Amino acid sequence: MQQQNTMNDQNLLQVTNLKMHFPIVKGGLLRRVIGHVRAVDGVNFFVRQGETLGLVGESGCGKTTTGRCILRVYDPTDGSILYRTASGEEVDIASLEEDALRPIRKDIRIIFQDPYASLNPRMNVLNIVGEPLRNNNIASGKELEDRVAGLLRRVGLRPEYLHRYPHAFSGGERQRIGIARALGVSPRLVVADEPVSALDVSVRAQVLNLLQDLQEEYQLTYLFVAHDLSVVRYLCNRVAVMYVGHIVELSKTHDLYEEPLHPYTEALMSAVPKPDPRLRSKRMILEGEVADPSNPPSGCYFHPRCRYARENCKHEMPELREVQPNRFVACHYAEQLSLRGVGGQARGDSASLQPV
Repeated sequence: MQQQNTMNDQNLLQVTNLKMHFPIVKGGLLRRVIGHVRAVDGVNFFVRQGETLGLVGESGCGKTTTGRCILRVYDPTDGSILYRTASGEEVDIASLEEDALRPIRKDIRIIFQDPYASLNPRMNVLNIVGEPLRNNNIASGKELEDRVAGLLRRVGLRPEYLHRYPHAFSGGERQRIGIARALGVSPRLVVADEPVSALDVSVRAQVLNLLQDLQEEYQLTYLFVAHDLSVVRYLCNRVAVMYVGHIVELSKTHDLYEEPLHPYTEALMSAVPKPDPRLRSKRMILEGEVADPSNPPSGCYFHPRCRYARENCKHEMPELREVQPNRFVACHYAEQLSLRGVGGQARGDSASLQPV
């Protein structure tokens, strides 16, 4: 994907060449840096106003780190994060000073993965949900209490819960409190970091439906970080697939699930649970281990596990490029591959590249 210094008018967020390298420090008096963990290593993607972009991949691929760089929890090592404010101004979040970040933090909020660890057990619901409102000078006193009560009603909780503490709630109820906290300051972009992965299956659908309803009501844009591909398929308009700090495929959800272009995406699709028992025998099992981000292989990071890899894959890093309209992939042989989607059917190209 080509780097751009300006944003498309439809984009709310544009990430270009984003890198987050964590230093590996050797113990001792001098504490020398002996290497880096390349958690995010040159990521490019954009998020359109009002859409839900899914960011998926195995644990440790860098998707959560990417979200936290956008929120400036981490200061990125390199790259730009262009954000379009409500006034239409484009700002680079990656280079902003702390004072300039304050109004941006109000616009971009996060829903955390763990509803138990993300709520302060010493604070009641009024203080948890009301803290962002108070810190941004939006409300105080009786007005604050009324606004928090209204937020609780909107996420499906009773206003009588205002003075209860987190230990009194179930996991699903805690996550609803976290959602209410994120919504309190009227954000435009919400980074949802695996918001249903810690919940019971019976509760997940309720929370997902709530997120959809809130998106429509408040005109929200979501960056939805997840590893549950069934959830992503249900909620997201487009999906970006990450592998060891890189985006390897970016496409509309339907296209990606039915006709993947990258071998890693094909392997992920084969792991999606299927109700048809005739398709279960076609599951693809990836061999080998996920590449070490502190010492990645040369060339394509996926080549040691890729059954289609050729000699140049071991030496040449593929760039993320547009091979079809609005379909981006980082693979040397994307046009020649005939890969199976979630239904287990390949594209049927007789000239396709065969596994090694």
